Formats: sequence, structure tokens, C-alpha cells
Amino acid sequence: MARRFKPVTPLLTVDVVIEIRSRGRTGVVLIERKNRPFGWALPGGFVDVGETVERAAAREAKEETGLVVHGLRLLGVYSDPRRDPRGHSVSAVFTARASGTPRGMDDARR
Repeated sequence: MARRFKPVTPLLTVDVVIEIRSRGRTGVVLIERKNRPFGWALPGGFVDVGETVERAAAREAKEETGLVVHGLRLLGVYSDPRRDPRGHSVSAVFTARASGTPRGMDDARR
């Protein structure tokens, strides 16, 4: 009987650089992380099995900021094994636009 080989690979994540216009000003949305590693970060998270990276980016942005993003465009893919202290992950990073007032939700303290 042949043994099936299951590769060990980095975790797949997404991050979103969200450009927001509010009260006549333009900025980028950051979240303050509720969990380790603490600090400020782009909204993002893990891609679910069966989910596209684009859908994951929109979902994570909404879950963490309450914002509906539009105009998702791939910015780059980042894979340095030392990038995340929790372990090796590969992140597809997108740019997008949104309007409204972001609020910290899910994994975001604020």
C-alpha cells in the first residue's frame, strides 16, 4: 500500500491596506491586536480551506474593522519565515478602499 505524502507548508494568511476617507481626510486603517503578538497591524488573518485569498481579505477586513472594502488589488506576497513570531506564514497583501468609521471587532482590540 502506497503511503500518501502530506507536505508541511507555511500557513496562508491575508492582510489588507485599507485606504479610508472620513470627514474630508484620507488615511490607512490599522488595528490594535487583542492577542499575541500585541501591537498595531494591518487587518487580516488566516485563509479558510475552500476560500479564495480575495474573499478571505474582504472577510477579515469586515470582521476586524466593520468596514466593507472594495477595489481589492494584490499588493504583494510576503514569506520571510521570521516575519511572524508565531511561526512561518505566507501573506497575500491587498490594497482596498472603504468609507465609514472603523471599529475594533473580533481579533482587534480597537
